[in-house]
Amino acid sequence: MDLRNKHILVVGLGRSGISVAKFLASRGCTVTAADNRSEDELGDVLSEIRDLGIFIELGPHDSDTFENCDLIVLSPGVPHTIAPVNQARGKNIPVIGEIELAYHFINIPIIAVTGTNGKSTTTLLIGEMLHQSGFKALTGGNLGTPLIELIDQQDDADFMVAEISSFQLDTINKFRPLVSILLNITDDHLDRYPDFDAYAWSKARIFENQTGHDICVLNGNDATILSILENLTARRFSFNSRQFNENRSWISEQTIWFHTPDAGDQYVNCSDIPLTGRHNLENASAAGLAVLSVGGTIAGIKGALQNFKGLSHRMAYVDTVNNVRFYDDSKATNVDAVARALESFSSPVVLIMGGRDKGGGYESLRPRIAQCVKQLIVMGEAAGKIKTVLGDMVPTVMAADMAQAVKIAAEIAGAGDSVLLSPACSSFDMYGSYAQRGMDFARSVDFLKSGNQ
Repeated sequence: MDLRNKHILVVGLGRSGISVAKFLASRGCTVTAADNRSEDELGDVLSEIRDLGIFIELGPHDSDTFENCDLIVLSPGVPHTIAPVNQARGKNIPVIGEIELAYHFINIPIIAVTGTNGKSTTTLLIGEMLHQSGFKALTGGNLGTPLIELIDQQDDADFMVAEISSFQLDTINKFRPLVSILLNITDDHLDRYPDFDAYAWSKARIFENQTGHDICVLNGNDATILSILENLTARRFSFNSRQFNENRSWISEQTIWFHTPDAGDQYVNCSDIPLTGRHNLENASAAGLAVLSVGGTIAGIKGALQNFKGLSHRMAYVDTVNNVRFYDDSKATNVDAVARALESFSSPVVLIMGGRDKGGGYESLRPRIAQCVKQLIVMGEAAGKIKTVLGDMVPTVMAADMAQAVKIAAEIAGAGDSVLLSPACSSFDMYGSYAQRGMDFARSVDFLKSGNQ
């Protein structure tokens, strides 16, 4: 991609937008950065990028700015369907995202992971499995470090492992990973997509530029994924399925089996690994299959699983108070993630849900609620909707904030029960991120414990 003498508009000054603006400025481009927030909301970052000679445009977007540039780079948080973007496309101005831009400067193989749930865990597992197999891998993308920041670190690396969101896939053009992984597709982000099919097709874009020389790793037990693969050209590897395939993995109780033509059947016993829950075994099997596809080893897979501690705010144990265990699953921002979390419990659960509704329904949680939830506590903007859908199944109470939710949960839970924060909603009604929400939960549990000592 030739950037010389180009005037480029970067839209959205989140972390990836800032990284893109800096990258482009370092390549000698004329850069304008636009964000609809105010200077007070953006804070100190503005002076940092102004010092690089980047023009800044804040507040409502000006269509003239969008129509008088050579290229637009959208941040993932900016919908690719807003009016100024559509108007620019109408004038044949290219619109891409950070992932697409970075791709043109990455010269090592990319392993890309997408799916509704499990992306971050799987991405980090792949990185560690490759490391344990003797390779050097860079990890980034949607889970933290933008790929554009990893370009200067790639010279001595063997692979780049990237978590890719549907929002990022909406703005690709030529992005082509050597290995693509699609973990699952369930209702999510229906506040941004017109319907579930549009969201699913966005996920499937991870395959669109792959050829027969590339590899795709697919969930063989996900009906939605299997229904959108008619034109798939990459070599298919299937996880979570016993169906015959030259390259596949499946789960039998606490054992993950892998089959490849060269090595035959190999397995990893997961009874003593730190990760818990069927969903994490599926993530591990997808990660292992991807690693084997590029020359990794079963020993590397085992070593990574034995040492992997999991991620913050994903079914993370917080503490035990009065023989009640508290778990932070704040990253569960959709219904399927909550269902998967509840699968991990055999003892009664007091469940805390709520936040900003994302446009999906909560009805599919009813079977899981019936199995193990003894009390439901709801909070945030979606509290009323959740109570309407699920409140007839178990006693349900509304809480004003996290501290009250934890206090109520502690009063209701008995010895041996668990309290689970698994919201099924985004955090943006009350918090800046799911991480802030999880930390507030942990603080509330810590306050509760200190009051009981």
